[in-house]
Amino acid sequence: MVCDERVEPLRLQGEHWAVIREQVQAGVPLEVCGLLGGVGRRVLEVFPVKNVAPNPAVGYDADPQALFDVLRLLDERGWKLVGIYHSHPPGARAEPSPTDIRRAAYPGAVHMIIAPSHDGETLIRRGFLILEGGRVLEVPILIEGEGDAG
Repeated sequence: MVCDERVEPLRLQGEHWAVIREQVQAGVPLEVCGLLGGVGRRVLEVFPVKNVAPNPAVGYDADPQALFDVLRLLDERGWKLVGIYHSHPPGARAEPSPTDIRRAAYPGAVHMIIAPSHDGETLIRRGFLILEGGRVLEVPILIEGEGDAG
């Protein structure tokens, strides 16, 4: 994985992170997912989406109808799909798995991966662009109002 400090960070408000954090913590030990709509790399709204994967303990598939509905809404608002987020199983690393890399379908969207501790209390979050050929570039995540966006 490549980390390039010149990459524009993904920016969220504290309330956006709160929505994601609560969804991840409520879902432990299962993986959860959602979409981030906005402009540029600034998130304007979080859209939690149901994980319809056959085995949500080890993978995620966003509900296709919800995905379609959110993408249509973003288009109506003149927004873009800024990011896609999902959690990994408790204790896993917060980085793209080979499956995440292989299935990445939205170029330019930041993949935000959240790894909860086994009790769900501690969450590690990281952002990535998954580029052509499976190249992965780390993207900083900035939560407004937080000192350390770690």
